[in-house]
Parts: sequence; structure tokens; C-alpha cells
Amino acid sequence: MRRFTVSVRSGTSLTYSEMREATNAMFSEDIAGVDIANFLSALSKKGETTEEITALVEVLRENATQIPVTSSHVFDNCGTGGDGSQSFNISTTSAFVLAGAGLKIAKHGNRSISSRTGSADVLEELGIALDFQPREVEDLLNQKNIAFLFAPYVHPKMKRIQSIRKSLGKPTIFNMIGPLTNPVTLTSQMVGVYRQDKLMDIAAALYRLGRKRAIVLSGADGMDEASLSGDNHLVLMKNGDYIPFTLNAEEMGLSFAPLEAIRGGDAKVNAAILKSVLRGESSPYMDTVLLNAGIGLFAADIVSTIQEGVHQARKSIETGSALSVLESVVTYSQNRSHLEVNA
Repeated sequence: MRRFTVSVRSGTSLTYSEMREATNAMFSEDIAGVDIANFLSALSKKGETTEEITALVEVLRENATQIPVTSSHVFDNCGTGGDGSQSFNISTTSAFVLAGAGLKIAKHGNRSISSRTGSADVLEELGIALDFQPREVEDLLNQKNIAFLFAPYVHPKMKRIQSIRKSLGKPTIFNMIGPLTNPVTLTSQMVGVYRQDKLMDIAAALYRLGRKRAIVLSGADGMDEASLSGDNHLVLMKNGDYIPFTLNAEEMGLSFAPLEAIRGGDAKVNAAILKSVLRGESSPYMDTVLLNAGIGLFAADIVSTIQEGVHQARKSIETGSALSVLESVVTYSQNRSHLEVNA
């Protein structure tokens, strides 16, 4: 590990094979925590490359709980977090809308790290289990179009790394790669990142990881979601081609709103916001979800334009499909708990 740190500190990027070796070393109890911390700090200071990101993600996925699924087209819309916006749970709310529109969603997420309320926190408040077994993930995808993958549960070997990250108190490569480590094989994906300078690197990594199509975006005000407050910067990756473009919500027929209009709160507050959107209550919260779900449907190649995606997202809400997905997953979780208690 130390030789990799020396190399990185000199400004030399690691090859794919070197980064795989370094990542495997991080999982070894023989490597001191301080050596891992020094390596992560040096890597962050140098700037992470596509090769380094891809190698790290592939090793993490190899060490994750294996979740084979039979669905041919599975999507995720997880963001990196870390934008400091304190917004409500945009991607989690959008996931129900996408599932209501017929897309199969394997939603990867975690508890709050940099935000006030993480996806797992709000799901728990809604009454949804966090520890679904691999067979249950398959059942949920087939029956409800959506399944949730709690990051600590599917990445058990990350526990030590998480404590080292917390001790560092600053962003590392792990702050960018969470959405890429979904253990389910995805055909397409939407990834929000708070760093606009990493859009192309993440898009290239997604191609290397086998995605056929993806959108990587950085929102106005540095959000890791598409925002109503200005220009959003996106890269469409389509079979190895990369197309950068900008998008403003008003171009999609949605109203401008400042970041303050979509602030969230604790898990109880955010769960109430999520349900209000799925019930179809007009607000900047709903418009934000329509924008992000519309981009998601376009990323998954379900629609030919983002504007059409926004229309289909609205339909998912107005017909009650999105709310029905939420209610059915809550019921699934409750029945599961009942069976476990009476087993």
C-alpha cells in the first residue's frame, strides 16, 4: 500500500491492475488503517482517473453480496450525495415514479452521511425493510418493479473502510463511486454527482462497467440531482459515445424554483414530502421529481426525449401507479416481518 501511496503522491496515476491490487489491500486486516487513510488522501489530492475508479468499483462489486436477477433491463438512479444541499430525498421519490412508469429499479442507497436524511432513513420511516435477501430482491423486482439495496448490507467488507473515511473527515474516491457499486447487473443508469469536473470520468467508468446507456449529471447549485434553479450539466453515454449537454427545467415546462424551495428535514419530514409528491400535490418538490424521473426514463431509453419522460413521469403520479408501488412495497415489508415473527 505504501508504494502505491508514494507513486500517487508523485502525481502518477495507477494502472487498472495496480488499483485493483491497492483496493484488495484495503480489505486486508494486515494493512494499517493509517496507510489506507494516507493512500486515499493522496489519491484525492492527485485526482482520480477513470481507470482507478473502474478498478476500485469492480473489486467492491466482486466482494459484495451477490444478487443475481433474471430481469433483462434493470435501472438505478442513485446519486453520490455530498452536495450539502439538504434537499428532500429526490432520487428515492423519483424511483417510485420510475417504477410506476414500468421501469425495474434496483435502488442502491445508504443512511445519511453528508445529508440530513439518507435514502435508507426515509425508507425505514415509510415502513420498508432494509435487509432484503437476494431472493426477495428478485421477487420485488418481478412483482413490484422496485427493490432496495442497503449499502452496508450488500457491502459487508466496507465497514472498516467507512470508519477510516469518517476519521479523515474529507471527501475521498468513495464519495464518488457509491452509485457505481450496485451489486445488481444494470443495463442502464442515472448518476448524479456534485462535482461537474467528474461527469466524463464517471460516464466512462459506467461504460467500462458494462452499462449500455447512462446519464451522469451535475445540477445547478452543485447538486447531485437535476435542479429547478438553473442550468444542469449532463453527459449522455450511449454505447461508448459521450454527448455533453445542458438542461434547464423551464425548457421542460417546469417552473423555476430556488434551492431553498426543496429543502428537506428529518426522516419523518422527508417521508411526508415523498408521499405528498406521489399523491400528486403540486409543488417545487413534485416538479423536481418530474424533472429527475423524466431524465431517468430518457437514460433508460424508455422515451426518446426528456420532455416525453417528464410527461410519462407525471402520468405515473396522476394515475396513482407511483403511490401504488410505494404501498405495495410497504405491504411486502410488513408481511415479511409478520412471517419472520411467526416463523
